Amino acid sequence: MTASDAPASVHPSSLDRSAFDWDGAFSPQARRLGSSAIREILKITQRPEIISFAGGLPAPELFPIEAIREAANTVLTTYGAAALQYSTTEGHLPLREWLAARVGIGAANVQIMTGSQQSLDLLGKMLIGEGDVVLVEAPTYLGALQSFNPYGPRYVQMAADEEGIDLDALEEQLKTVKAKLLYAVPNFQNPTGRTLSLERRRRLVELTARHGIILIEDDPYGAIRFSGEPLPSLYELSLELCGGSEQSHVIYSGSFSKVLVPGLRDAWVQAALPMIRKLIQAKQGADLHTPTFNQMIISELVSEVMPAQIERVKAVYGERAQHMMARMDAQFPAGVQHTTPQGGMFLWVTLPEQIDTVPLLEQAVKRLVAFVPGAPFYALGGGHNTMRLSFSSATLDQIDTGIAALAQTIHEALD
Repeated sequence: MTASDAPASVHPSSLDRSAFDWDGAFSPQARRLGSSAIREILKITQRPEIISFAGGLPAPELFPIEAIREAANTVLTTYGAAALQYSTTEGHLPLREWLAARVGIGAANVQIMTGSQQSLDLLGKMLIGEGDVVLVEAPTYLGALQSFNPYGPRYVQMAADEEGIDLDALEEQLKTVKAKLLYAVPNFQNPTGRTLSLERRRRLVELTARHGIILIEDDPYGAIRFSGEPLPSLYELSLELCGGSEQSHVIYSGSFSKVLVPGLRDAWVQAALPMIRKLIQAKQGADLHTPTFNQMIISELVSEVMPAQIERVKAVYGERAQHMMARMDAQFPAGVQHTTPQGGMFLWVTLPEQIDTVPLLEQAVKRLVAFVPGAPFYALGGGHNTMRLSFSSATLDQIDTGIAALAQTIHEALD
């Protein structure tokens, strides 16, 4: 074959075409995805001069670094190469057994997850079909909405007050609404900091069981109680009401991120075996398993290090929460209201109706303080005059400076 017979080489630069249509290539589920409003705000807070009450970040100065270093050495000495190898999807058995023993269920009912956000994503994938009715608090955790949105739910918002979900209103809703799933954060709710009362917990478990509604209990903050009496989880109440783990309709999602460290990305789900089996299948397609080494480190910490770490976190966060509320009460304008959390990392601020907290954030950043506007936490819109403040990672001096700047910003907006 002569040179003249050879096919002409085609270079990409010679093609006469516009940019590839990636938007047209995305699936319907992908098109429903949106950026996290919180993550976008966190980009602003990377500036070192900004005092951030925005992200719900654990206080890094409280991380038990030396204990984790010792645990890592112990794991490598004890398990050797097995700590760095692929492992089972279900998770490290000693860790699952420890979690199961706390509530009197079998280890088979516990699935280790790579962060509780993965739990929400895979639960949404396994449970929500196009048009399924999902009941959510108003407001609710933004990360749950992001996880559920791709699967096409139809949200119905539940009213709430200082004791959490309004069960009278919910019971009335359920006379006309056929719901598949109810999502709730009963302890120190993200974003409001509210806690569901014991009476309402019992009633919520009974009501959802009677109506055949799956109840997802998201509980990343439950151990961080700095005032008031501890309350049983919805999952524990369901074990009593329904007669055991296989009869329970409640799915419990827990996490080590807020009580130890978030960077190890260890969380878990406990539920009836059919749900756990389906989660195992979903997780095999997502990431095979949570990192073995990380699970083994957590397992070394739970018995001795974690209880003391929880007490330390509770003391610090409780002091910061009280300090922030005292400064707000003294400096915020009349007509501005806030919740009074008994634990967790957040409180919720409601401003007069004429204030929109999205443009207010822009003005606050000019004064070097940041928060999260409340609107993204509402599944069906609303909350334009609300904001979420996190007290967990701010020092007392930063709270003094930041609340003063935020108070000035609000006063200016009202004027």
